[in-house]
Amino acid sequence: MGYEADWTFNYFGPTKVIFGVGMISDLPLEVGSLGKKALLVTDPGIIATGMADQVEAMLGGSLAGVYSDIPQDTGIDIVDQGAEYARSVDADVVVSLGGGSAIDTAKGICILLTEGGNLKDYQGMQLLTRPQTPHVVIPTTAGTGSEVTIFSVVLDKEQGQKIFLFENYNIPRVAILDPKMTEKLPPGLTASTGMDAMTHAVEAYVSQQRNPISDGMALHAIRLINTYLPQAVEDGSDMVARGQMQIAALIAGWAFSNAMVGMVHAMAHSLGAVCRTPHGLANGILLPHGMRYNLEEIPDRMADIADALGVETRNMSPVTAGEAGITEVEALVKRIGMPTTLKDAGVKESKLEQCSELAVTDGAIVYNPRFVMDPEEVLEVYRKAYFGGD
Repeated sequence: MGYEADWTFNYFGPTKVIFGVGMISDLPLEVGSLGKKALLVTDPGIIATGMADQVEAMLGGSLAGVYSDIPQDTGIDIVDQGAEYARSVDADVVVSLGGGSAIDTAKGICILLTEGGNLKDYQGMQLLTRPQTPHVVIPTTAGTGSEVTIFSVVLDKEQGQKIFLFENYNIPRVAILDPKMTEKLPPGLTASTGMDAMTHAVEAYVSQQRNPISDGMALHAIRLINTYLPQAVEDGSDMVARGQMQIAALIAGWAFSNAMVGMVHAMAHSLGAVCRTPHGLANGILLPHGMRYNLEEIPDRMADIADALGVETRNMSPVTAGEAGITEVEALVKRIGMPTTLKDAGVKESKLEQCSELAVTDGAIVYNPRFVMDPEEVLEVYRKAYFGGD
C-alpha cells in the first residue's frame, strides 16, 4: 500500500453517529444531554420543505430560536450575525439542519459562542485550546461529510476567497443520519452532493497524508457511492439508497478529515469563490481531470480506485487500470445527469485564469499527490474541464 516501516499517523473521529429511518426522534434526548437551550441553524430551502417545523416541534421548550438566513455559500458576516443572535437567546447547544452551508455556519457559531470575537480571528489550523459549544448535526444531503469533519469553509466576501478553519475541538458531538431527512432532496442536488462525497473519498485515498484507516473508509465509500448514487438520483424515496449514501458521505468525511483532500478541491473552492459554482457540481466535473493529472504519480492507488468502481483490473497495468477507473467516474457523472463540462455548468472561460491563481494558494493543494504550484498547470486542467476531453 506504499507505507514505510518508520511511517506514523494520527486518526481522530470522535463524533457519535446515530443512523436509521426515524432516528430523528433521538434529537431531544441528545440535545438534553448536552445543554438546555438549542439554536436551530438551517436555511430557507429547508424551511420551505417543512422539515424545520418537524425539528422545532421535537425540540419543544428546549428550542431557543431559529437562524435561517444562510445562502448557498455561507459567509463570515452570516456566521457573525448568527452568533450574535445565538447569544441574544441564551443558546448553549447548536443544532444544524441542512447541507454543508448550514453545518459550516453552525460550526462557526459554536466557536464564537465559546470564544467571542469575529470568525476571521480563527482562520487557520488548530487555534482552539478547549471544546466548543456542543453541536448536533442533522444532514439533509449526503455529500459534505461535514457532520464528522474538523473543517469549516466560509466565504470571505471582502477578499473574494473562501477561508478555512481546521479544528479538532470543534467537531460536532452528534450526527443523526435519518434517511427520511434526505428524501426531499431533488435529483440534481442528490447527484452533485453525491459527487462531492466521491471526490472526498478519491482524494483522501491518494492524499499525501493518507493512512490505513482513511484508506479503508475511502475505498468503501467509493464502492457505496458508485452503487447507490444512481439509485438515489432515480428514486428519491428509496430509503436503502438514501441511507447508504448517508453512510458513504460520512465515512468519506472521516477519511478526508484525517487524510485531507487535494487539487480538485482547491480548484472547486476557487470556482465557488469566483464564479459561485456549487461545490459538489464543481467537484463532479473536475474530478476525472484531477485524477488524470495525478495518474502517473500514483498509478497503483488509481488502480485500487478502479477496482472499487467495479473495473476488472487483474490483467491491466496500474496505469491502464487507473485510466479505466477515470472512465468509470466520467460514466457515473453522465449516468446521474450532471453537466460534464464547466462550460455547461455556466462558468465563464474568462474567469479560469483568476481561479487558477487562487487555487494554488488554497490549503488543499498542499496534500495533492503530485506537486503543483504553477497556476499555468492548474489552468490547463481547468481548460480540459471547461471544454471536455483529455
